[in-house]
Order: sequence, then C-alpha cells, then structure tokens
Amino acid sequence: MLKASGAMAAATLTSRVLGMVREMFYAWFMGDSQVAGAFIFAFQIPNLFRRLLGEGALTAAFIPIFKEKEKLCGEAEMWQAANAVLSGLVFSACIIIAVVVGGISLVLAFLAPAHADPSIIPAASHSAAVLAHPLISGGLSSKSILILRLLRVMFPYMLFVCLAAAFMGMLNARGHFFIPAMGAATLNLVMIASVLWLAPQMGNGLPPGERLPVRIFALAYGVLAAGIAQAAFQLPSLWREGYCFRWVSPWGNQTVQRVVRQMIPGAIGVAAFQINVTLVQAIAFWINPQINASFNYAVRLMELPQGMFGISLATYLLTALSSLALDKNYPEFRTTLRQGLSSLLFANLIAAVLLVTLAQPIIRLLFEHGTHFTALSTQRAALALVCLAPGLVAFSTVNVLARAFFALGDTLTPMKISVFCLVINLFLAALLVVPLKQGGLGIANTLTSCCNAALLVFALRKKLARLDMNPLKKSLFPLFWAALLAALISLGVCHEWEIHLGHNSIPLQLGSVFVPAFMAAASYFLASLALGIPAAKEIASLALNRIRPQSHRPQTP
Repeated sequence: MLKASGAMAAATLTSRVLGMVREMFYAWFMGDSQVAGAFIFAFQIPNLFRRLLGEGALTAAFIPIFKEKEKLCGEAEMWQAANAVLSGLVFSACIIIAVVVGGISLVLAFLAPAHADPSIIPAASHSAAVLAHPLISGGLSSKSILILRLLRVMFPYMLFVCLAAAFMGMLNARGHFFIPAMGAATLNLVMIASVLWLAPQMGNGLPPGERLPVRIFALAYGVLAAGIAQAAFQLPSLWREGYCFRWVSPWGNQTVQRVVRQMIPGAIGVAAFQINVTLVQAIAFWINPQINASFNYAVRLMELPQGMFGISLATYLLTALSSLALDKNYPEFRTTLRQGLSSLLFANLIAAVLLVTLAQPIIRLLFEHGTHFTALSTQRAALALVCLAPGLVAFSTVNVLARAFFALGDTLTPMKISVFCLVINLFLAALLVVPLKQGGLGIANTLTSCCNAALLVFALRKKLARLDMNPLKKSLFPLFWAALLAALISLGVCHEWEIHLGHNSIPLQLGSVFVPAFMAAASYFLASLALGIPAAKEIASLALNRIRPQSHRPQTP
C-alpha cells in the first residue's frame, strides 16, 4: 500500500509543488486585490468539477464498476462500459456548457453595456470602490460583470476536466497511478505559462495601474488550455492499454445508469470539503472580495499535504477496498482501512503542526513578492491558514472513509452526512465571517470536517458491525505527545530565528521556514519510533529496504 500510494504521492507532490509555484506567480501578478478575488471566485465554479470528479465522485463511482466488468466480463466489455460512460459524460457536459455560457452571454448582453466593461476600468486592482460601484443599467455591480465574463471564458474547462477524471479512473483501475497524477503537473505548467507569456501580451497600451483588469483574462484562457492539456496527457497511456474511443449510446445503458446513480450522491459525500470551500467563498466574496483572495492562498497551502498523501492514499484504497469488497473479504477490508488511516494520521498530523506553527513564515516566503502582495496580505492569509490547518487530518480522513463506503456500494450514507455538515458549515461561516473574516471561514471548515469524519466513522462501524480500530486508538495518545513536542520545537526555533536573524533576505526567509520545520519533523519521527507508532515503524522499514544493498536483503526461499 505504501509503495503504490508512495509512487502516486511522488507524482502528486510534483504536481502540488508546481501548483504552489503557480500560486506564487498568481500572488506576484495580482496579490489579494479585488480583481484577484473576482478571478478566484469565477475559477472556483468550474474548478469545483475538478474537485468533485478528478478527486472524487466520478472515479469513486466508476472504478468499482470498471473493475467488476474486467473481472467478470473481460476486457472487451470493460472498454465498452468505459466508452458508454465517456459518451454520456461528453454529451451531458456539452449541454451544461451551452446552457451556462449562453445564459451568461444573454445576461451580459442585456445588463452590461459596452461602455461599462469592467475589463477596462482604470486601477480596478487597487480600488474596492470601483468594483463595488453599481451600474445604472440593470443594477449589476462591476465585480459581478467581471466574474461573469471570466466565468464565460473558463466554464468549458469542466468538459476537459471531466474527461481527465474519467481517464484517471480508467488508468487507476488498470494499476497506473503515476501518470494520471502527473497530468495535474501539465495543468499547472500551462497555467504558469499564461502568467509569464500570455498576460504580458495583453493591455500593453494602458498605463501600468490599469493593465491588471485586462491581463486577468490571460489567466482565464490559461485555465481552459490547461484542462485540454491534462486530458490529452493521459491518452497515450490509455492507448497502450488497448483503449480506443467509440461512441456508445448512453441512453438506456445499464453501466451509465449505475455510475450516475452512485455518482450524484457521491459528489456530495466524497467532496464535502470542496463544496464547503466554494459556498463559504461565495458568502465571503459578497462581503469583501479580499477575504476570498486571502482564504484561497491558505486553502492552496493546506491542499499540498492533503493532495500529496491524503488524496493519493484514498485513490489507492478505493481500488484495493473495492476488490476486497467484491471478494467479501471483510477482515482484510478492515485491516487495510485501518492501516491506511494509521499512515494518513501519522503523515498529516505533522503537516498540520507545521502549517499552524509556521503559517506566517511560509506565506511570507512563498507569496510576499512584488507590489500586490504586501506584509498585510501575509498577515491576512496566515490568519486563515492557522484556523484552517488544524482540520487537515479530518479533511483527509473524510476522503478515505467515503471511499470505504463507495467500495461497499453505499453512496447514500456519505451523502446524507455531508448534507448535514454542509448546513452546519454555512451557518458557522455566516456567523463567523463578519467578526473573524478569513479566520472565520477557516474555523467553520475545520469544525465541519471534524464533524463529518466523526459521523462517517460511526456510520461505518454500524455497517461493518465492527471496525477493529483498537491498534489505531492505542497509538493516538503517544502520537499526540510526539506532535506536541514537534509544535514546541517548531515555535521555539522559529522564535529564536526571528529574534537573532530576522527575515530580510530570501536565504533568511528560507531558513525561517526549513530550519524549524526540519527540526520539528525529525523530532516527531524519532519520538514516534521511540513510542512504537506502527506507521512510523512501517515507513522506516520501507525506507531501509529501499536504501539497503541488494546483497544484504533477506532472500526469499
């Protein structure tokens, strides 16, 4: 399990690091300005489909059925089922895109006169009053028009990201984890190119203070191109597996009907965090777009460890647990789930500790460059990260537990739990966003995800009669002490670094992050080994086997 998810984690880490580089260029390009808030919110809507499908419901519903067809019916039926699902996906996505893009065009045609085009509003990146100014015709604000125009460009991205999600599920089911995970790296490279190459080609005739509202559309075109690149990147691997696309009518197809029935509730069940983020950012945007932009940078930082290990492990577990469920091997099902949760807790707990204790140095190092992202921007994003990161373990646990339900063929239970938690999240976000701003959004998401994880554990225990989690429970208390030791070391070393060395140069900023992070992580790992944490011993054993010379390894009889 560690080897398979580790290979995917390496690819996902590459992608997430490139994603962080992309966010660094975004911060340099637009900071947490009003225009940045408009772009981030507009991108959040089509990007939700990537979160739901690429990391959630489509693959969760499709992989068990795909594996079932392979095992029971053979490869010909398996590829036939895949083509039926893809045909239905393309048809549905095209209809949705036509309706949404056509609707946006009609709204803009009637309610946004050409002379009020927000893409040429002077100094919109610096003036909240400009973006909040209501237009005389139709009563739409300029920020609403800017969002709609950005969304009109980016919304077709959903078609290509849905295809990429389907390709990913097919490759995962065939035992390929590295290439699908690397597809997101291609996506990030194209988005970075839109900032560095395409944006400078736009708005050159305008004064410097008026270029950002025009150049922001380069990022929107970059999103669309990135979706195409991610889907195309996976096609050669599929062709080598013997796949060839042919149109198969999805109407009345039993496989498509099963996928749809499981995918709809699964979209809510497995992606509660992503839906939460979208909804609470919608609330925040209409209060102050700057809250939205600050919170987005915190979310991106937290998604680095979540995607590198939480999503990677959950993706592997879906395939493994699906096979065990088909064989009705429930003892091994429980053991595999427990081991996965143990490794997840061990890895993400130290990540959460470092994100909380080093929030401000990390954000300063990554984002505080250029004229748009200032020291005040760092403080705003750090507040959001400190409030959001404590829920990292819960966010990832929800992904793993939801996959366990999907492997058992139950998508309804996670959906019910997530609907309940979404209501709680909206209530908490609306209650806390005014007094605590981006910090209130972080607290709301953390509390909601903890509630979601607890309810999933309770429901899964009822479904399986027992979970056999006693070994995991015994490790919680010593793991807490190891995490507390790491937190104290991280805070202490960071404090001493700031007092004696400061952060007035890039090398000093690097040191203020990596020196305390390394010392805290090392102490955490050594303390976990000393306290007998199973996940620490397993990872240490795997690492030793990889670096030990072949001649020194035990020989298999």
